[in-house]
Amino acid sequence: MESSSPKTPIVSAEIQNAIDKFVDYLLLEKGLADNTLYAYRRDIDRYASLLASQETDRLANISQREVASLLQLLAEFGLQASSVARNLTAIRMFHRFLLDEGLMELDPTEHISPPKANRKLPHALSISEIERLLEGPDLDTPLGIRDRALLEMMYGAGLRVSEVLALEISNLMFELGVVRVIGKGNRERIVPIGNQAMQWVNRYTDEVRHDLATPGSDRTCFLNFRGQPLSRMGVWKLLRGYVLKAEIGGKVSPHTLRHSFATHLLEGGADLRAVQEMLGHADISTTQIYTHVDREYLMEVHQTFHPRA
Repeated sequence: MESSSPKTPIVSAEIQNAIDKFVDYLLLEKGLADNTLYAYRRDIDRYASLLASQETDRLANISQREVASLLQLLAEFGLQASSVARNLTAIRMFHRFLLDEGLMELDPTEHISPPKANRKLPHALSISEIERLLEGPDLDTPLGIRDRALLEMMYGAGLRVSEVLALEISNLMFELGVVRVIGKGNRERIVPIGNQAMQWVNRYTDEVRHDLATPGSDRTCFLNFRGQPLSRMGVWKLLRGYVLKAEIGGKVSPHTLRHSFATHLLEGGADLRAVQEMLGHADISTTQIYTHVDREYLMEVHQTFHPRA
């Protein structure tokens, strides 16, 4: 006797129709990018499939208990807490749309909180490691001067790699000691930059950039040897070489310099809100992941210098 294979649960016509209306709303009224729209559609389709597997075929039958159990199932499937939270965001948007459209009377997600993500503490280099890294480029070569300026800028202003690569000459407001940065969400911010970083970037723009530039070069600050804007992969490659030269262990990425910038500021006593502004974090909780280093530093100072420690 042949064993029957499990059947794929069929989403009810009512729920599928609601999903189609929601996707049209996202596409036509919200104007979401293709990748974002795809992510929402994927999460809602998964949600609908799980509802169908529990034989929930009416919108009115979806309760808070069901939504919570569905999120638990996603966690059991092995999804990270951040991914489960993203799914909840999509599900919540879906149900609020249904409320607005009069297709549901209650929002079953109203009192459900997203799971807390176990944030990994960012890895930061020590100041001595930073110094060894910055001393890596060969200053007898034009590209070595460019690389030193690039590394100094990334560490000196805490920029994301995408931000430093998008910098234009006009963004360098060194007479004011700042750079103008266009960050995530096209948000603009003004970031202070240290004297050493300014000196190296000035040396690069004064002595090197015009030799790298070609008639087709735009106003992007950091160029490759062909006169084109330096790429993200180019930064990864040159950084990897200098990390090896400096004999720095562990995984070091361009973002490590940003982590180190924030950590060293906090170790020096900088205000968390000020660091938030410099990093361009919309939510201060994002910045707070760096404070673990600050607390460790304060404990070390206390143990070293307090007579009763």
